[in-house]
Amino acid sequence: MLLAFIAVIIGLGLLVWSADAFVDGASAIATHLGMPPLLIGMVIVGFGTSAPELVVSVLAASQQNSGIAIGNAFGSNIANIGLILGLTALITPIAVKSSVLRKELPLLLFTCALAGWVFWNGDVTRWQSVILLTIFAVIMGWSIWQGIHSADDTFGEELDKEMQDPMPLTLAIVWLVVGLAVLVASSRIMVWGAVEIAKGFGVSDLVIGLTIVAVGTSLPELASSLAAIRKQAHDIVVGNVLGSNLFNTLAVVGLAGSISPLQVSPEVLVRDIGAMTVLTLTLFIFGYGFRGAGTGRINRIEGAILLCAYVAYTSYLIMTTLALVPMTQ
Repeated sequence: MLLAFIAVIIGLGLLVWSADAFVDGASAIATHLGMPPLLIGMVIVGFGTSAPELVVSVLAASQQNSGIAIGNAFGSNIANIGLILGLTALITPIAVKSSVLRKELPLLLFTCALAGWVFWNGDVTRWQSVILLTIFAVIMGWSIWQGIHSADDTFGEELDKEMQDPMPLTLAIVWLVVGLAVLVASSRIMVWGAVEIAKGFGVSDLVIGLTIVAVGTSLPELASSLAAIRKQAHDIVVGNVLGSNLFNTLAVVGLAGSISPLQVSPEVLVRDIGAMTVLTLTLFIFGYGFRGAGTGRINRIEGAILLCAYVAYTSYLIMTTLALVPMTQ
């Protein structure tokens, strides 16, 4: 058990470092190739920060650990909105000026409804996974179009400032390759440790995926969000979360299900997808800009609401799990 905890801690540390190196390398390469900053932010940075979720879930699915694969994807989405956006808005109110990001908010609600449909019967078949991946490809195409034709968007302007001095191309390639290699290795270490902890405590791998693994794979988003708010780059904070959640729901679940059909317990639909949908709807109400001026805003009170919702969900998850542990021993 001690070795499993050490594996999870080391795996998480390497996972955060490797994800950051991977995104930095990919962003620098894209900058050298002349890609627009908005396109880099929406496709590479937004989705690249979800590389830990992707690798962990794919590895878990290949090892028949559906609980970790699904729990990691949906748990990360819940943590992204409740923990990351809630915490950052509590520190500094977040203004959502980007019209591109506000257009993504309804899309995110749509993916929640899609997740509910996919998990209605408690499993994900390969053909459903193909549908998720196809929709993801369509959204990626739309994102690329937006990135090319929305040069004056505030999200792109913030990203342009971040990418003024990219690292040399050769170093960027090395950073990309090393980051990807460490990402895969650290994911293997963390999945093994998470499975062993679940077995040792007699809890389901789903709960481990929703808590330890999900928070761990969301750390890159947390780190980038905290760095962005220090620079008053509010749209980058929201863009990271929206891109990550779209990627997790469609690409991560889709790829994991295409490798091995996923089967999970019925409470995932009501408890976990339900919590993800409620938080997404709340984010839509806060961030879309219904209060006028064409700008959404998540103030400190709203950030506290998101954070409290995440704490309440996690507390409920832990308490119900602990109540069931004696019955399984």
